[in-house]
Amino acid sequence: MKHRFITVEGNIGAGKTTLTHLLSKQLDARLILEEFADNPFLSKFYENPQQYAFPLELFFMAERYKQLKEMLQTKDMFQNVTVSDYLFTKCLLFAKVNLPEEEFRLYQKLFDIMNQQLLFPDVLIYLHAPVAKLQNNIKKRNRSYEQNIKDEYLFNIQETYTSYIKQHNIKTIFIDASNADFLGNEKHLQVVLDALEKDYEQGQHYFTLP
Repeated sequence: MKHRFITVEGNIGAGKTTLTHLLSKQLDARLILEEFADNPFLSKFYENPQQYAFPLELFFMAERYKQLKEMLQTKDMFQNVTVSDYLFTKCLLFAKVNLPEEEFRLYQKLFDIMNQQLLFPDVLIYLHAPVAKLQNNIKKRNRSYEQNIKDEYLFNIQETYTSYIKQHNIKTIFIDASNADFLGNEKHLQVVLDALEKDYEQGQHYFTLP
């Protein structure tokens, strides 16, 4: 395996965690999953975004930092590859969408201090799906606090992700996940596994699923 630290990213409902689980099994890799359910502000945020956005994002950032710092600094003798279902920069991207300008500037200062202490993945797998597909996935998994997410919010998150990836010329396996079924279609998973066998220049490298 050419890549030792692989991160899967994408919008809400894109299938990040499903793909990360499957990759960890196929690659015999150490698994890092975001513990989003532990955030006490999550359901409150969806009910009242203006009041709870800042504590929501602070809590997420602190928990992600702690998890990545501990796991990536602890070497596992038996697993040479690590797969994560989130990029630490996710903190900044969601904060940019959710926070007013003054709060975002403060948040960014804290983010910059933490971010320089963490490893960046060797390669990013980005799952790109249209908003209608995301909403369908969100309804299927049936988390009560997610059921009223607006299309506009998902679109803003999507635009923020893709803009960041392109502006920073990140080494990205960019997957069109419009019809993705990684659990039910082995060919879809194989596209990703084959892509991971290659080395890449910086920038985006686009793949479609059969």
